[in-house]
Amino acid sequence: MMRMTSFGDLLGPQPVLLPEISEAEDALLDGTDPVRVAADHPAASIAWAALAEAALTRGGIDIAKAAGDESIVNHDIVAAYAFARTGYHRGLDLLRRNGWKGFGPVPWSHEPNRGFLRSVAALARAARAVGESEEYARCLDLLEDCDPRAAAELGLG
Repeated sequence: MMRMTSFGDLLGPQPVLLPEISEAEDALLDGTDPVRVAADHPAASIAWAALAEAALTRGGIDIAKAAGDESIVNHDIVAAYAFARTGYHRGLDLLRRNGWKGFGPVPWSHEPNRGFLRSVAALARAARAVGESEEYARCLDLLEDCDPRAAAELGLG
């Protein structure tokens, strides 16, 4: 029996649904400093995404909109790039441990996937700000491949 993925592809891989890292997610929801959460839960992409988004905002990038992200280079933007890259790589590690082969659906609708997807979006913004246009395009492509809704949900669509 063929099963359809959540994106309607009969032959494509099944969506990856990452496990919850509830301690990290709960700590962020309770207002714990993301620095503390990242230190306590370094594998949690959600903590790195929160750090990256805060650094982007401090650095002058409005993460709620796609325009205006170019040509801003300062300490916070470079820090955002590093935080986002860490969240991206920690997310890739977790995705691979959960069966992802480098492609296929990573649905935005599944809350535990959002840390990874937010990290990719933050990396896209930081890359664009420092003039790394190829990295920016790769991040947008990855978001589109993971879930066509993700970029729009994250203000990049």
